[in-house]
Order: sequence, then structure tokens, then C-alpha cells
Amino acid sequence: MTQLPEFLENPGGTRGAIMSATYAALCKHGYSDLTIQRIGDEFSKSKSLLYHHYDSKDELLLDFLEFMLDEIEGQIPAYQNGGVDDHIEEIVDQTFGFGDAATSTEFTQAVVELRSQAAHDDDYREYFSRSDRFIRKHIAHTIRSGIEQGVFQEVDPQQTAALFQNVFLGTMVLRVTNNDEEVLEDSRAAFERYVREYLLVEA
Repeated sequence: MTQLPEFLENPGGTRGAIMSATYAALCKHGYSDLTIQRIGDEFSKSKSLLYHHYDSKDELLLDFLEFMLDEIEGQIPAYQNGGVDDHIEEIVDQTFGFGDAATSTEFTQAVVELRSQAAHDDDYREYFSRSDRFIRKHIAHTIRSGIEQGVFQEVDPQQTAALFQNVFLGTMVLRVTNNDEEVLEDSRAAFERYVREYLLVEA
């Protein structure tokens, strides 16, 4: 049985229930084998509601991605809760830990499949471009704050945020398309060395 994220375990309203069912079906079947019927199999209410709200699988999935982005925006850790350097370590942990647990690997695979649709679908491309901008903005803000506090070196926040994001995306794809764990371990060691030597101010 698919382990749902906490915010999808007891979703409120019809849309929340649809999003929960979509998550479960996406993890189980992946993008290519997903159908509204299979989402309906995970839906606790009448399947006719799905067809009432959505005309196609992709329309439903794009709404699901929007729902997930709203949740990410609301739950993303705020650096104010701790030191900026600690928050950067947390971002690195999340970057290399995304999809490493059995309960989230299936979802990571599905996200990679969904992202691949952006190569030929403008709606998916627009969504992922927007979500990428949000992630870069958050990381750049954290880095800019660290520079102001004297914790980080005088790096370019936007360029550094872009590097963080590219490392995250590359890690996500490698995790679900490559069996060589050593590649991820080596990448993490090199990236952590970059953070220590080129981002953090030497104590």
C-alpha cells in the first residue's frame, strides 16, 4: 500500500480526496499506465465526480501538480527557524534524499515521468518552469540572507541557486534511472565540499 504524505492522509473536500487518490494511483501505475479509471479505483467517492471535474488525465495531473506546489510553498522549511547554514545543510539533505525511501521512490519515478512530458507539452513545461522559479527564488533568498549575516561568502545568489537546483534535478533523475548508488554518494561528497569551500565562511 502506498504511503501517503501527511497532508494527503486526511484531505479536506472533494478536491483533496481526488488529489489523494491521484497520488496513490500515480505511485502505483506511473504516468504512462495511469488512467482516470485507475485514479477512480483509489477514490473513496463516486467515480463520476472525477469525470465531472476533469476532461482528461493530463488535466487532472496538471491540477494535481498545482496542488502539490501549493503544499510545497506552504511547507518549505523557513531558514528563520534556525541558522542559515543549518538550513543550507537541510536543503542538501533534501536534494540527495529525495526518493531514497521505499515509500517515495515510486513517486519520484512518477515525477520524472511527468517532467518528461514538458519536452513536448506546453502546459507541463509552463508548470515546471514556474515551480523551478519558485525553488530557485527560495534558495537564492536563503543564500542572500546568509551573505548579509556574514555566514556565506560573497557569491551570486541567483547563480548559486541555479546550481543547487540543477544538482537536485540531476540527482532525482539518477536515483530512478541508474542503479549505481556510488555515483550519488560521490556527487554528494563533491557537492558538500563545494558548500564548505565556496559557500560557507570559514569559521
